[in-house]
Amino acid sequence: MGSSTGRRDDDRSAGVRDRDEEGRARNARPRDGLGRPLPYGAAGVARQPEGVVRTPEETVAEAQALLDAGKPFHAHEVFEDAWKSGPEAERTLWRGLAQLAVGLTHAARGNVTGGARLLRRGAGALEEWAGAAERRRPHGIDLAGLARWARELAETVEDSAAVEGAPVDAREAAPRLR
Repeated sequence: MGSSTGRRDDDRSAGVRDRDEEGRARNARPRDGLGRPLPYGAAGVARQPEGVVRTPEETVAEAQALLDAGKPFHAHEVFEDAWKSGPEAERTLWRGLAQLAVGLTHAARGNVTGGARLLRRGAGALEEWAGAAERRRPHGIDLAGLARWARELAETVEDSAAVEGAPVDAREAAPRLR
């Protein structure tokens, strides 16, 4: 069976790496809604294109739509594009938002420690960035509300793990960015 790179599936079992058009290593395995790799040939969720430059408004709107759909891993990729392509002065903001999304991803995958840690790290990054210049609602984003949501979800994830150990529902737990 072929792949999008023109390689055969048996090449992968022989240690041949997936490559993009420029020859960079890229994992072409399909992914589920939480970004977990699925077996080659399985039906997966379409991945976010990498390196897309969006306006802050487009970034927030697209990330919110993905969060609302229960796809925080994909929202993290949208924030990561903004982090890498945006102005230097906003990199901590976008990185913090990416950390919140990936923290929710880990919590939804059942990774209590990683989820709680990244949620708190993202909350701290947002608070640090906001406090540096008293920025409260850049691009309409409710930084204080997001930091509060992240810390509360981290506590909930840790508390529920001790009792149930069940992952959170990414769609139900998704924050409102504005």
